[in-house]
Amino acid sequence: MYYLLSGLHGNGLVLKFNNDKINMKSLIVVFSYHHHKYRKIAEVFAQVLDAPIITPSQFNPSEIQKYDLIGFGSGIYDEMHHKSLLNLVDKLPDGIGKKTFIFSTSGVPVAVFGNKFLKNYMPKAHSTLKNKLISKGYTIMDEFICPGFNTNVFLKYFGGINKERPNAEDLKQAKDFAEKLKS
Repeated sequence: MYYLLSGLHGNGLVLKFNNDKINMKSLIVVFSYHHHKYRKIAEVFAQVLDAPIITPSQFNPSEIQKYDLIGFGSGIYDEMHHKSLLNLVDKLPDGIGKKTFIFSTSGVPVAVFGNKFLKNYMPKAHSTLKNKLISKGYTIMDEFICPGFNTNVFLKYFGGINKERPNAEDLKQAKDFAEKLKS
């Protein structure tokens, strides 16, 4: 909700109430490496938020002020986001009040441990990126995690785990997540 200046009325200004949502200028910064299936999640966010998708190497930290909301995401590697994303955040200027969100896919075998385990794993997997953003004054609006196809190390010999992930349900959850960010 916001007010629009509409003109002078008598001795003062008339303010009109407008219920239209303010359109945020958003950006998605993603590192997708192995199977590029992770990028599907970023594409859903980009569509809902009307945002471009770029890689950490394409982002100029001095341009961060152009955006109202920035999503940072990658797969999880050794219980944290990809190092290129973490290195980018180290280069960012202070972001007092700047809104961000964090997202990831993880090779945690949900068929064995279940989705609840994955949701409980998210704080640990996101902690390094989250702490870096918070220490620079950025506001974390929300976080998202879903299973990702994993063929790392010995798993490649067995065809990997979470083969069809992210799937249609994961993409629907990503869409719902992005819609909440807009409101």
